[in-house]
Amino acid sequence: MRQKHKLTTLLFFTLFLYILPPSPLRAGPPTDQVRGTVNNVLIVLKNPTLKSDSRKKERREQIRRIIFSRFDFAEMAKRSMGSNWRNLNSKEQDEFVRLFTDLLERAYIDQIEAYNDEKIVYLKEMLDQDYAEVQSRIITSKGEEISLNYRTHLADKEWKVYDVVVENISLVNNYRSQFNRIITNSSYEELIRRMKEKQIQSPTDKK
Repeated sequence: MRQKHKLTTLLFFTLFLYILPPSPLRAGPPTDQVRGTVNNVLIVLKNPTLKSDSRKKERREQIRRIIFSRFDFAEMAKRSMGSNWRNLNSKEQDEFVRLFTDLLERAYIDQIEAYNDEKIVYLKEMLDQDYAEVQSRIITSKGEEISLNYRTHLADKEWKVYDVVVENISLVNNYRSQFNRIITNSSYEELIRRMKEKQIQSPTDKK
């Protein structure tokens, strides 16, 4: 159970590591744009001039810019707050988006560099007007397969990721449950305090 949980929760950004040849299924813009992001990250990871520890900061900054161009962290933050979002004023919303983005970056940037033997196959995409879900499967070095789906929405002619579903577990729903529990049992101020002090449990934390 622990191993399955680790595989389920530690692979949010694993798609940025290695990919199999394109699926024979016809892909649309959502899949093409996600694949393009993958390829751009691969270029950075495979660049021999950026592999040394002395270039670590530069390497991570390049990866960060690529990821941020595809992921809509503001939308993810809003959905993770659920009904509590409308109770925040604009200043509080801006602060929460910043802290939430920092939380995700802190939780996953190491994994992008650490996991180097996974592969991904793109299966199909489900399109519904301005929303689409890109379905894929990760294949580990041990031959284990994990479903990894990206929920996207159309924003400024780009398909932006607003949720990631790994083995039927939604990243947004995971955080929403935790945030709502803290707010209900304590307060929004307590949630912010914990986020600032890095006390919020990310889905990558071991159980």
